[in-house]
Amino acid sequence: MSIHVPPKHPAWLPYLLGLFIAVGPAATDMYLPAFPAVEATFGTAPGTAQLTLATWFAGLAIGQITHGALSDRFGRRIPLMIGFIVFTLSTIGCALAPSLTWLAIFRTTAAFGASAGMVIARAVVRDLSEGQAAAIMMSRLMLVMGVAPILAPTVGGGILAFAQWRVIFWVLAFYGAACVVVAWKVLPETLPPERRLRLSLAGQVSRYTMIVREKTFLTHAIMGGCSTFCMFAYLSGCSPVFEIGFGLNPSQFALIFGLCAVALIVCSQLNARLLPRVGLSNMLTRIARISCAGTIVLVIVAFSGVHVLWAIVAPLVVVIGCQGFANANSTAGALSRHAGQAGSAAALMGTFQFSLGAVSGLLVGLLTDGTPRGMAAMMCCGMVGAVIADRFRVRPEVRRPEVRHP
Repeated sequence: MSIHVPPKHPAWLPYLLGLFIAVGPAATDMYLPAFPAVEATFGTAPGTAQLTLATWFAGLAIGQITHGALSDRFGRRIPLMIGFIVFTLSTIGCALAPSLTWLAIFRTTAAFGASAGMVIARAVVRDLSEGQAAAIMMSRLMLVMGVAPILAPTVGGGILAFAQWRVIFWVLAFYGAACVVVAWKVLPETLPPERRLRLSLAGQVSRYTMIVREKTFLTHAIMGGCSTFCMFAYLSGCSPVFEIGFGLNPSQFALIFGLCAVALIVCSQLNARLLPRVGLSNMLTRIARISCAGTIVLVIVAFSGVHVLWAIVAPLVVVIGCQGFANANSTAGALSRHAGQAGSAAALMGTFQFSLGAVSGLLVGLLTDGTPRGMAAMMCCGMVGAVIADRFRVRPEVRRPEVRHP
């Protein structure tokens, strides 16, 4: 049996992948400060703009499972470019949307396209590295990806100061078009033809079923999904909490959002340095517990009625910072035994995560009342689930044979 040795990669490749994977976070976060303006334009009630975020997450969930299979069949470059083309055209539709319903529809199709960058970038990482090395490369990739949550709300708030919210989507459409060109001209193909999988629909379903039944994948995916539920509760709820509840303007909101994003970036880089000493499994366990404790503090503050900005921001910074550890490590653990079908495994994990994210967004939207209570409660539910999942998680440190699929 031949052993696949991952090839060396150029030093700049993680940053290029970061540019691609950042399309999703940028398109998620840039219009968050515009929620009140969107609702005013369409004459809808407070909290209704959050439904467009929930449909965005649903589109990401559906798209990832599709693009994962396509990238394992046709290679990484072509499906990536097609995805960015779909994202660009759909984002133009968002800019021209005549109603909130149409905005939600175009956001769904835009997410379907953007998901190509999110899943295929992770598959490229798995093509080139594995295990702890993959987690370290993923952490470096997140350095670039993490800039998007810092800049996106700031850019969105800046646009709102001089123009209407529709301009935000024109800027995102330009970003998508630029990614098409860069993927075409610069990105190397990391999945050679001899390693591509040619499966029927029944074969693809069978492969997904086998991936789900593999316990290392399943337990890490559940843990990562619970952390994603927490993260998306924050993304869905933070704008009403700070702009309506605390009366901040879009620029002030962007500063707080950026502070949390800086914490995420710093922790993702600390992750790369600490992993060789702490180990992937120990890191996941410790971070889940710290993050869960942070959400419990947030719930106590939110339900106590203490209306102090820093009392909400402080635990948020801790919890969101912990995502810089959890995201890379849970992904690396889930893909550790699936080198030959990294695209499908990454897609399946992403679909699960963003399905939970869509549910989280809907629940937070329904619970929006201008206080942090709904956001805090959903974030805590996610991290309690992550701690429980960690108790059943299969540790990947012990070397086991890679799972072979038909």
